[in-house]
Amino acid sequence: MLKPDPSDPIVVTGMGVVSPLGVGVPVMWGRLIAGRSGVVQNDRFDTEGFGASIAGLVPSKANDPEGFDPVDFIDGKDIKKMDLFIQYGIAAAAEALNQANWHPTELADQQATATIIGSGVGGSPVMGRAVEIIQTKGARRLSPFTIPSFLANLAAGWLSILHSFRGPIGTPVTACAASAQAIGDGMRLIMTGEAEVAVVGGAEGSVDPISVGGFAASRALATSFNDRPQQASRPFDKGHDGFVLAEGAAVLVIEKLSHAKARGATPLAILAGYGTSADAYHLTSGSPDGAGAQVAMRNALTMAGIDQSQIGYVNAHATSTAVGDAAEIAGLSAIFTGRGKDLAVSSTKSATGHMLGAAGAFEAVVSVQALREGMLPPTINLDDPEEEADKFDLVPNVAKAKSVDYALSNSFGFGGVNAALVFGRI
Repeated sequence: MLKPDPSDPIVVTGMGVVSPLGVGVPVMWGRLIAGRSGVVQNDRFDTEGFGASIAGLVPSKANDPEGFDPVDFIDGKDIKKMDLFIQYGIAAAAEALNQANWHPTELADQQATATIIGSGVGGSPVMGRAVEIIQTKGARRLSPFTIPSFLANLAAGWLSILHSFRGPIGTPVTACAASAQAIGDGMRLIMTGEAEVAVVGGAEGSVDPISVGGFAASRALATSFNDRPQQASRPFDKGHDGFVLAEGAAVLVIEKLSHAKARGATPLAILAGYGTSADAYHLTSGSPDGAGAQVAMRNALTMAGIDQSQIGYVNAHATSTAVGDAAEIAGLSAIFTGRGKDLAVSSTKSATGHMLGAAGAFEAVVSVQALREGMLPPTINLDDPEEEADKFDLVPNVAKAKSVDYALSNSFGFGGVNAALVFGRI
């Protein structure tokens, strides 16, 4: 197993987010800690007949001064060339790169910068509209930008082009673990010397009829709270009945501490460990004992060179499905033996819904913020916790001031993919 050099760890030097809680890390963090929810009525299309009529939508700037407007980040002539997930990724990266102050102009620096941006789905809204155009107007009416606007790797591609990043480039498309794996891939590239800096994260913009209809068909979506959207996402709560589909993007800049110091960058946290594994169990459900997740968590702890007792906070993958939440708690219980209320475990999907391929990177940002601020984000809508989960401190409904040295962030996806990241306080 590759391991970071403890004397020169890999650190996070920049972070950016576009989320249902607003645009920008400070805005998102303030609203998250305040216990706000970004789940709203889904007005992207007519949801009649879909079962679920709510979603975690990135607010528009027209409705929220801290919302999203693509013209703030993208040249107007380019907006039509990209689906929403690419736009979100560009915006999140802009914030991360500005905070890191990484805008390389020298060829050697450009060639030493990797771009790894995952996506679980890519541009399904464009795909859906393309089918409609073909059926109603004919294939000749399709835009020449149709294909590059929906390919999952084009968020990474656009970032590379816009910022002249000429190093390794990639796009994990591993469902809801995609952006956590993107962070892990970037970490490995730095450890092997293939990159000095990695721009890593994920982007998703698939609150569309295909995704909502498909997840609804599998009975995975919350449907009992259509009239109370902010109460719909309920990880670890006995009242949960499915996850809330959401969208957004998150990007981090990572590099070795020596590289950051040499250029005067401020390290925000240590990226200490990464583990990934396959369940080899089921297409959509994890093993009930969380066996595959346990492997990923153990590997992340081993790479970080720490014991489970040193983890003070876990940002759980928990999406608000009964089967998934229970399997993760089983896995956590097996890893964190002897632990109880001294271990904080919260799910911030309670506030955002499930951002699919962008979730892992978003929750990595949240984990770094928790370490930096000494504040643990709450699991909102937690009124009647499941008994097995309640052995841990689920940070119910109200954020908790607590300083911790290490945080673990979990991400699991369809196909049995598991990814875990360990972050350490500077």
